[in-house]
Amino acid sequence: MANGYMPNLHLLLLLLFSVLGVYLDVARGQVLTPSNWLLKMKSEQVDPVGILDNWSPSTHVCTWHGISCSHDMSHIVSLNLSGSGLSGSMWSELWHITSLEVLDLSSNSLSGSIPSEFGQLFNLRMLFLHSNNLSGKLPAEIGLLKNLQALKIGNNMLSGDITPFIGNLTNLSVLGLGYCEFNGSIPFEIGTLKHLISLDLQQNKLSGSIPDSIFGIEELENLVVSNNLLDGNIPSSLASLRSLKVLNLANNSFSGSIPVALSDLTNLVYLNLLGNRFNGEIPSEINKLVLLENVDLSRNNLSGAVSLLNSQLKNLKTLVLSDNALTGNIPDSFCFENSNLQQIFLARNKLSGRFPIELLNCSSLQQLDLSGNGFEGDLPSTLDDLNYLTDLLLNSNSFTGSIPPQIGNMSSLEEVYLFDNKLTGAIPKEIGKLQKLSIIFLYDNQMSGSIPNELTNCTSLTEIDFYGNHFIGPIPKDIGSLKNLAVLHLRQNFLWGPVPESLGYCKSLKLLALADNNLSGSLPSSLGQLSELSTITLYNNSLEGPLPLSFSILKSLKIINFSNNKFNGTIFPLTGLVSLTALDLTNNSFSGPIPSRLSRNLRRLRLAHNELTGYVPSELGELTELNFLDLSHNNLTGELSAQLFNCSKLQHFLVNDNKLTGTITPLIGNLQELGELDLSSNNLYGEIPAELVTCHRLLKLSLHNNNLSGKIPQDIGNLTFLYVLNLQRNNLSGPIPSTIQKCSKLYELRLSENLLTSDIPQELGALHELQVILDLSKNGLSGEIPSSIGDLMKLERLDLSSNHLRGEIPSSLEKLTSMHILNLSYNHLQGSIPQCFSGFPLSSFKDNNELCGSPLLSCSSRQETSKLSKAAEIGIIVAIVLTSMVICLIMMYIMLRMWSNWRNVSVSISDGGGNEHDRDEVRWVHGNDKKVGQYWKVDSVALVRSKASRCVFQLKEDSE
Repeated sequence: MANGYMPNLHLLLLLLFSVLGVYLDVARGQVLTPSNWLLKMKSEQVDPVGILDNWSPSTHVCTWHGISCSHDMSHIVSLNLSGSGLSGSMWSELWHITSLEVLDLSSNSLSGSIPSEFGQLFNLRMLFLHSNNLSGKLPAEIGLLKNLQALKIGNNMLSGDITPFIGNLTNLSVLGLGYCEFNGSIPFEIGTLKHLISLDLQQNKLSGSIPDSIFGIEELENLVVSNNLLDGNIPSSLASLRSLKVLNLANNSFSGSIPVALSDLTNLVYLNLLGNRFNGEIPSEINKLVLLENVDLSRNNLSGAVSLLNSQLKNLKTLVLSDNALTGNIPDSFCFENSNLQQIFLARNKLSGRFPIELLNCSSLQQLDLSGNGFEGDLPSTLDDLNYLTDLLLNSNSFTGSIPPQIGNMSSLEEVYLFDNKLTGAIPKEIGKLQKLSIIFLYDNQMSGSIPNELTNCTSLTEIDFYGNHFIGPIPKDIGSLKNLAVLHLRQNFLWGPVPESLGYCKSLKLLALADNNLSGSLPSSLGQLSELSTITLYNNSLEGPLPLSFSILKSLKIINFSNNKFNGTIFPLTGLVSLTALDLTNNSFSGPIPSRLSRNLRRLRLAHNELTGYVPSELGELTELNFLDLSHNNLTGELSAQLFNCSKLQHFLVNDNKLTGTITPLIGNLQELGELDLSSNNLYGEIPAELVTCHRLLKLSLHNNNLSGKIPQDIGNLTFLYVLNLQRNNLSGPIPSTIQKCSKLYELRLSENLLTSDIPQELGALHELQVILDLSKNGLSGEIPSSIGDLMKLERLDLSSNHLRGEIPSSLEKLTSMHILNLSYNHLQGSIPQCFSGFPLSSFKDNNELCGSPLLSCSSRQETSKLSKAAEIGIIVAIVLTSMVICLIMMYIMLRMWSNWRNVSVSISDGGGNEHDRDEVRWVHGNDKKVGQYWKVDSVALVRSKASRCVFQLKEDSE
């Protein structure tokens, strides 16, 4: 009692203050007639169509537009200005016309709040303020309108709680508060409105559960609370709403199972529970609701079989069960002959089996959606039994076989979606009989054969998508017959031949995708007639020749991708395309300069791998929306203009592999959105500007193969998002900055072939994501290999060759189990090679003289070899000396014997007294023997000594 008494007391106080206000106006002499008040309000309105023009003091108020009076013309009883185009503030002075019974200001542009003074319109039976721009809260004074039967104030910007005083409107039969911004819970007091027939609270921000009191409104026919934040279970007490015809709980968070008690709502015509969290099976008892025409249970978590049967729900026209987890197939008794069922949507469930033949009994069916299930097998040849079918959606299943030619008998077909299946075979020529066909999507199948020219007889076609099949042959030559065609998508097939000239007659074409085929020849100039074309993709073909000059008039073109073809000539035909946002001509043979006048709407410009020459135009700096610029692999020369760095949205800047000169400007720091910068393989010189490291979003930085000098910027660590850093083959000097450890996401680091010096910083070991390579080769680095390198657990390639590194290979490197390429050659490393590196080739450790272990000589063998060589050296020297002495003794003995023999001969001659002839003969024979003997004596000794000396020297050399 206390709770009910206080609100009523509040309303009585409001009423008292309102009455006092009227008496005060009378006392002040401020009372105006109704016509005066209306004229005053007219002056405050904007009336663009003159709907209030006949509101004049010279005519009776009852003759004014929108006004109705009592029979005796003494009172205004109705004001109806619905849909009059009025704007301005809400008519707050209307409360002075207390005789009003009907007030309808709906469907205008009135603003402001609902005046609390409206609570004084005690005679009001109907108040319609919906579809305006009203804001603020619903005033509590609305509860004073005890005679109100219909209140419709939805489709405004009203907010806050729904006032509980609305429960005082006991005569209310229609309450429409939908499409506002009301929050809080549904007032319990609404349950006191026992005569309520329609309750519309949809599209608000109401939360909580539906109060039980509402289920006591026995006369309620329409309950619409969709698109709120309501939750909880649906109570069984819902069954008490026996008069209910419309139940819409869509797009909330209701949960639990669908109550069986729902089957007691025998007058139900419309049931919508979509977009909630209902689970469990669909109650078969719902089949008792024989008046049901529309059922939508989609986007829930319902499971089990399809239990709703059209054979029982004979008035059913629409059945939507999509986006659940239903299993099995369609029941045998699903449909009956002469069924009224027009729409079946079972998409994105877990249904399986062959195409449900039972559906062919639904002869009145207009839309059939079985997409996103597990159906398989061939499509039935009797599919044409559904001769009223307009939309056939069987995509994203596992149907096989070919499209039956009987599809040509389905004369009502407008949309066919068979994509993402396993269909094979050719497109039946009979499809050309479908004069109403507007959309045909066959993409992502395995269909083959040529595209039949009969398809061009389907003159209502607006969209064709055959992407990702095995179609061969030419594009139908009469494709130009399809005057309404807006989308032609034939990408990723095996089509050959030229682009048909007739294609230029498809004047409605907006998207033309012919990429990834084997098309050849040049582009027809007729394409210049496609004035509505916005996207054309021809990449990965063999098209050639120059671009047609007619392209310059395609003002609607936004996207062009002609990459990977054989086009040549200049790109000037594209300079007049003011709407262009993406241009990709990569990998062709375009030549000449880059045009200075390109669309200022360009976001992507890719001209790589061509034969373009000249400077990079400074006018590209005016393309303020540009985020991708790729001019790499051309023959561009000169310096990069400072104006180019005004493209502050640039994310990819690639000009590598050209002949650019000059320095890297500090203006590079303006490109704060830059994610990829590649200036490699040019003739750039000078230092890397410190401003570059302010581009904090950089992911890839490639400056290799230039003539850059100076030091690596000390603050390189500011590039914390960097994945790739490549500075190799420059003239960079100084140490590697230790701040590089902050580049913690690096997975590729190349600093080789520079003039870097000092030690390798220990901080490199903090780069735990380094994976592709760490290459510091061919520098002047010294010191030892940091043990922290062993922390780079993901590293696959390590190259420290051709430096001045010393010391031992750290044992911590044994942790690099992912490494498959290692190069430590040409350093001064010593000690033992870790056992785990024995599988690497000899070249990995070449020219480290003090290094041992597999794959080099084992360390123990090296020590033994060293000891044996010293002993051998001593032994060889001793042997040489002894041998020399023996040889000398032998030679001396031989010489002495020769000398002794000579003496004996000489004596015998002198003592024998032989004749002169004999002496002369002996003298002729031996006359020189003394000299000869002396010669041999002296030279033989010298020769022996010389040989011995040479032998000793050679042995010493060998031992050394």
